[in-house]
Parts: sequence; structure tokens; C-alpha cells
Amino acid sequence: MECDLLLSGGRVVTVDGRRSVYEPGSVAITGNRIAAVGPAAETDAAWQAARTVDCRGRAVVPGFTDGHSHLFQSLARGLGEGLSIWPWLCEFMWPYSIAVTPDDARVAATLGAVEALRSGITTVIDNHYAPTDPETVLAVAAAVESAGLRGAVARGMIGHRTPVALARGLPPALFRYSVAEELELTRECMRRRPPGSTVEIWPAPLNLSYVDQDLVRGAAALAAEFGTRWHTHCSEGAKDPESYLEAYGIRPVEWLAAEGLLDERTTLAHAVWLDDAEIRRIGERRAGVAHNPVSNAYLASGVMRLRELREAGAVVALGTDGPSAGHRQDMFEVMKQTLFGQRQHTLDPAAARCEEALELATREGARYAGTGAGILTAGAPADLAVVALDRPHQVPLHRTVSALVYASRGSDVELTVVDGRVVFEDGRCVLVDEEALLAEAQERSEQLVSRAGFGGLTRPWNH
Repeated sequence: MECDLLLSGGRVVTVDGRRSVYEPGSVAITGNRIAAVGPAAETDAAWQAARTVDCRGRAVVPGFTDGHSHLFQSLARGLGEGLSIWPWLCEFMWPYSIAVTPDDARVAATLGAVEALRSGITTVIDNHYAPTDPETVLAVAAAVESAGLRGAVARGMIGHRTPVALARGLPPALFRYSVAEELELTRECMRRRPPGSTVEIWPAPLNLSYVDQDLVRGAAALAAEFGTRWHTHCSEGAKDPESYLEAYGIRPVEWLAAEGLLDERTTLAHAVWLDDAEIRRIGERRAGVAHNPVSNAYLASGVMRLRELREAGAVVALGTDGPSAGHRQDMFEVMKQTLFGQRQHTLDPAAARCEEALELATREGARYAGTGAGILTAGAPADLAVVALDRPHQVPLHRTVSALVYASRGSDVELTVVDGRVVFEDGRCVLVDEEALLAEAQERSEQLVSRAGFGGLTRPWNH
């Protein structure tokens, strides 16, 4: 049989229904689908490939899904140190986002997409909220797709300034559109990039704690109408559910459930500060949660109740939370921090294991995003990564999964395939002029920092 690409002789970690690992194994790809996976001797003998890649000394894994990112924040990488979530937003991220231009957003998204692909991420849910006019949102989606990624741009919607937003200090300049205008602008974007696009548009009321309830209702209705998911920040900070309870007499996730808005289309970023009833509701409705352990640690936001959410039935993905709060879009780092955070929080070294972390980054992430990828099996989308396992920090090699989760890092990825197409190899993204991109990103970031008044944040050493 003939195939387009054969990844031959690697340690193939399928994360399939049986969690098969072939050592050595091979993966055959035809078009944009996986044609066969199995032991190397059998698979190589059965398939004649237009191109064969020798993967000995490498792992072949499903591509990672980044369940929550903010690619426009890549131009702010390394700034905003030493602040908890609300001061970080009010003193740093909101002023930064207000100063971002459409061209800044496009370049930042391209830079974030390149970084993601270089570390084996094949799907990203990009929560974009600066700026949110349709042309910028669509340009960001086009930039992500042009770099080679698949996924969704979740258009951040804020609406009018609610009493909660006023009390919590959100600046007036954020509130550009009414609730009705936000929903209509999102509808326009979804029409122009309908479901099934390589990069879709999702509705994304920015944060449950401070946007108008009608905006959330409208977002869920749009998702149901178009057949997409919808996305929002949920109970990231300890004060989020408290302020919601004070304003509305109910906790945010309980309100979603009571309104019939909590279902399999719902994707909640962070969901750190949940009570037992909210965890039950999320699980019962099979809603999605994006766990962002690196960002949560950086901002000291707390530790998500991973075990309880999964046991309740929630679909849990992992997220980087973008290049500003997480600083690196490296799912290896996220997997490792997932384990360490759970173990430190519970004081139980068996609270989470490396196999579970890899599942969350691949199989479960794809369930959350609705791509059908995240596993290596015949018929699945051909989204995968080849990871070196022969470097000093990985040798000696005893267990492939352990080496991937504990010892490896994004820079160990040597080849990334999305939708059957090689988009990263030989140290560069093949669809992007990386040298020109990096130069433009540096220039734009310096102009943006100056425009936002953040010059003091760039001092070489802070005391």
C-alpha cells in the first residue's frame, strides 16, 4: 500500500483506547489522516511511502492541544512580575491590551503560533480580546492558520461596564461595544469562518465574574446555533465567585447550570475556585475545563481540583495561558507542573501520574476542542509530533512516557505534523519566515511597551 509519509522506527505512544506503545513502531499517513499505526517491522513492510522519516531514538506522539492561550500577549513576554491575578490585570494586562494595534495582534499571534508548533502543539484555543473588531479577529485567525496550526480563536466579549466590573477596577476603555453589538460582531466573524474551518471562531464572554449575564446567554446561544463551543474565564481568582455571589446571590457555575448554559459546548478556563456543587455540575453536564498550572503558579492563583473534576466527569484539557502569564507555550512544562502542583497541594505523590498528564495534553485536549485528534490510530487526523529522546537530559531512557513528561521540553521536538502536512522540521517552521517575524515582533514590542507606559518594567534588575 502507498502512503504519503512514514514515520519509521520510533517509540510510538498512541494514547489510543488501549494506550498502546510500540517500541519500535511506525505511523503511516495518507493525505490528512493516519493510515496505519503498529510495530515497525509490520508497518514498514506493508507501506510504500513517498517520504520516510527515520524516527529511531525518537518518540512519536499525538500533537498537543493548548486548551487556553492568549497569543496577542506574546509581545508582553517577561513583564508584569510579582503581581497576583487582579493587580496583574488592572495594572499591567488591561493597559497593555488597550494599547495593542491590529498589526501588533497579527504579528503577536503569528509569533505565538510559531512557538506553539516548535513545541509540538498542533491545536490552540486562542482567547483573543485585543482588539476585537472583526477584521482584527479574522486576521488573527488567518495568521494562526497560515503558520500551520489548527484550532479556534475565541473572540473575547466584554459588553457594557457592569457594577461588578466597576467595583473591580476594569478601565472604561475596555468597554467598546454593547452586549448586542458584541454578539452581532461575533456572529459576523463566525459566518466568515464557519465551523469546520481549520481555525474556527468561538464566542467568548471574557470572564463570568464581571460580564453581563445576557452576554453569556447570547454566547451559549450562538455556539448552539453554529455548532461550535464557547469559552470563558471562570473562577480563576479567589474573589471571582465571591463577587458574583454578592452581585447575583448565586455562584457562577451554579448560575450556568440553573440557566441551562452548562453543557458539552462549554469550555471554562482555570476553574480553580469551585465548590463541591459546582464540580458536580460541571461533571454532570460533561463540560470542558482548561487547566493552566504554570500560569496559576506564576500568579499565585491556586491549584485546580483536578482529581475531583475528572472523577465527576469533566473533560479536562491543559493550557499554557499564553506567552505572558505562562511565558512559554511548552506543553512539556505544563504537563510536569500539572503533576507537581497536584502533589504539592495534596501531599500525595500518587495524586497524578505521568500517563494522566500526557492524556490530558493529547487525547483529552482534543475531546475538549472537538477536533477528533489527540490519538494515533488509523482514521484519526494526522496531527502529531516527533520528539528527540537521545539528549543528555533524557539518557538513560527507561520508560518513554516518563521521559516525555519529566525530562523532555519543547525544544526537543524535531518535527510537527498538522492535518498531514509537515509544518515544523529542521529547526524552523516551514510556512513562516521566522527571521523576519522575530525582528518585527521585537520592534513592535518595544514600541508597544513605550506606548503603554511600561518603560519602568524593562529595567535590567528590579529590587
